[in-house]
Amino acid sequence: MPVTAYIGLGANLGPREATLQWALATLRATPGIAVVRVSDFITTHPVGGPAAQPDYLNAAAALNVTLSPTELLRVLLELERQAGRERSQEVRFGPRKLDLDILLYGDLVLHVPHLTIPHPRMHERGFVLKPLQQIAPAVKHPIFGTTVAQMYAALHAP
Repeated sequence: MPVTAYIGLGANLGPREATLQWALATLRATPGIAVVRVSDFITTHPVGGPAAQPDYLNAAAALNVTLSPTELLRVLLELERQAGRERSQEVRFGPRKLDLDILLYGDLVLHVPHLTIPHPRMHERGFVLKPLQQIAPAVKHPIFGTTVAQMYAALHAP
């Protein structure tokens, strides 16, 4: 039975929009994955990492998946690799050709080596929540119990 998973997409090196479009097209062609909604692409400033890196282009997508969380992660990591991302040579929070993160996987809470669901910092990141709230404002965080729209609003509260 399919599960709805939400992923974040980002790129700040190379042809950012073409890379995100390629990643979405490749996901659409992947067995076990149906891309059901995609947010607008938004330009955001980098958070953390080295100074003076280029702006990111970010988006979020809703996927209906029959893959397990670890199988989905393997697919996403392979797409990053195909796009030219070299994780072993990166600076933490540095520039990247493609970044794909599992944000939510149904209401699953999971913490295993190399994968934590929900994404442990999604509630702190406007570049994740802004596109996610476009496609899933009423979806609740399985730990906090707050909606994506509420988490996004909390980032902008005085």
